[in-house]
Amino acid sequence: MAENLLFLTGKLAEKSLHKVLAEVQANPKTLAFKYRVEQVGVSVAALMTPEMIARRLKSTGEANKIILPGLCQGDLSQLHRQFGIPVERGPNDLKDLPQYFGQAGKTPDLSQYSTLIFAEIVDAPDLTVAQILAKAAHFQVQGANVIDLGCLPNRPFVHLAESITALKQAGFKVSVDSINSDELLLAGKSGADYLLSLTEKTLWIADEVAATPILIPAKAGSMVSLYRAIEMCLKKGKKFIADPILDPIHFGLADSIVRYHKLRKKYPAIQIMMGVGNLTELTDADTTGINALLFGIISELDINAVLATSVSPHAVNAIAEADIARRVMYAAKQDDRLPRGYSNGLLGLHDRNPFPYNANEITELATQIKDPSFRIMVSEQGVHVYNRDGLQVAVNPFAFYPKLGVENDASHAFYLGVELARAEIAHQLGKRYVQDEALDWGINSQNADKAPKVAHREASIKEKNRKA
Repeated sequence: MAENLLFLTGKLAEKSLHKVLAEVQANPKTLAFKYRVEQVGVSVAALMTPEMIARRLKSTGEANKIILPGLCQGDLSQLHRQFGIPVERGPNDLKDLPQYFGQAGKTPDLSQYSTLIFAEIVDAPDLTVAQILAKAAHFQVQGANVIDLGCLPNRPFVHLAESITALKQAGFKVSVDSINSDELLLAGKSGADYLLSLTEKTLWIADEVAATPILIPAKAGSMVSLYRAIEMCLKKGKKFIADPILDPIHFGLADSIVRYHKLRKKYPAIQIMMGVGNLTELTDADTTGINALLFGIISELDINAVLATSVSPHAVNAIAEADIARRVMYAAKQDDRLPRGYSNGLLGLHDRNPFPYNANEITELATQIKDPSFRIMVSEQGVHVYNRDGLQVAVNPFAFYPKLGVENDASHAFYLGVELARAEIAHQLGKRYVQDEALDWGINSQNADKAPKVAHREASIKEKNRKA
């Protein structure tokens, strides 16, 4: 049975909403639905509140679901109780309704993945047990499956066993990364789940502990050495993960990728690990793109685990990015599709559809404005500022100042300064701009605290009342 939807909107968006919904219904890939649009008597749809809707909406007719503007704030449960049908927010911008309906009625499922993330605490010997636990919890929230304790050369890790015990008691899977055989042996006996990294020369450690060894070549780039270690484990029936080692750019990156390819061809069924930190940490480039590309390779080669780090300031969210990348690549592989349209989490600097409205559409909207409040929108042509007194377009926000008339209104001038700065950045980078909303930086966005914005708005109202 086709859904019967009731879309609530404001005066300015009503005409555009009808147009977009007609286009959505005309697409043969969209699941059939009926709809009705009701304008609730507010100019800007985003200013609706559940309380306002509860007062003004008299009937839902035959609708079996209510769709509100995405920027509508407040608790929607009261509307569900009042009208007895589901109530949900649509996209922030009505131009995104085609994506909202999925053109096939299906939202991408990013709940699955096939690659484990080992998150390394690289300075573990210098941290207290409490600090290690705190860092582990942070990495777990970002998506880590295993917490890796990185040992340091010539630096005693006197609380190694205590740290492993504390992590295990807290429910973490633990690996220990060291070149010291004594530390690896102690780690295995203390309950570590994985040991990084053993070679054919140190594989004897795996015979004395239950931990799963991560195998690497005894000599850099020596696949023959790695193959021997693999064969030793296969012969004994010992579980293991093999890592040919990913090298940084100009120090063997291309050759190391070839090694991974050869390893997978030779051993189609074994577990393989790739350490991605040599690229994310050692390349001055945004880690979102690096992770996307690496996890594309990881997906193609069926690599089962990655060792990720978050040390350099520019790699602060590298583990969270890895989590998104593994989910996107897994979903795209299952769907036999390109990894597009699954998530915006790795689109930090740019958006796929940054300018949903062109200059002509914005001009048409501006003609409907009858009040002095400024609206700000961005198109390919630049930043558009308009109210009842007219429309202005510029690339440089300073060009607006002589025409805005806010010289004696500090609060309004401050607000416009903040919004125009955001709009200018959005235009320069090709990002989506929505007035009164922070720019979306993908996984690197922080949840904005709305309290300062509300406080400023209240202060502005008080100032205007005082002047009046």
